[in-house]
Amino acid sequence: MKKLLALLFAFFTLAGYASATNIADDFRAHYSASSDLSAYNKDINAMIGVADFHTGRGTTFPGFDIGATLSAVKPSDKNNITSDDYLYAGFITAETKIPVLDLGVVVRGTDMNGFQSLGGGLKYNYDLFDTVHLSLAGFYDRGKTDWYTTDHYSASAVASMSVLFFTPYVGVGYDYGELKTRNLGEERSTSDGAVRYTAGVNVKPFPFVYMFGAYTYTADNHALQGGIGLNF
Repeated sequence: MKKLLALLFAFFTLAGYASATNIADDFRAHYSASSDLSAYNKDINAMIGVADFHTGRGTTFPGFDIGATLSAVKPSDKNNITSDDYLYAGFITAETKIPVLDLGVVVRGTDMNGFQSLGGGLKYNYDLFDTVHLSLAGFYDRGKTDWYTTDHYSASAVASMSVLFFTPYVGVGYDYGELKTRNLGEERSTSDGAVRYTAGVNVKPFPFVYMFGAYTYTADNHALQGGIGLNF
């Protein structure tokens, strides 16, 4: 158990070196009054929102799911602030079930590359024939850098099917975020939303251990996601 937890957190730590540029420093270096803050906000929303799910299956009480995920978002062509090819952020997530309400509760957060975020949400899961799993979820996240704050809201629906130790899944979500600059003179703000579509696969190579990878598309950008975790 200790070795598995060490592997999980090692994944999260090493992911921090995937990005060459600090998100906050990059924003400060390239932000100006003519910057397209709306396009940047949509990319940040996607970076957080893709962490909403990695399967349609939920936890069972008193079980739990704890994992590490790395999100990599290709900035939109309109984003004239981000200089890197991708925006990276790793999240630690923890989920368990509230038996009285029959709802899953999720907490997630990150502190990487100058970007901090803490949030959580609720999930409702429904299983069909023990192989098809459906899930609805809603999240709120509060994020910040030295130069802006962001309030992120998301709603997602996902369906997955278990085939041996493979669980392919597809999902759709909506991200809405409010971003406000700070410590940069005149304050600017923007509120933006976008729909995202995701397809991925969850693999369980060992009991209680899973890995996953996914691709997400929106009208403005696309994203890659990978992760590892423990599920009991």
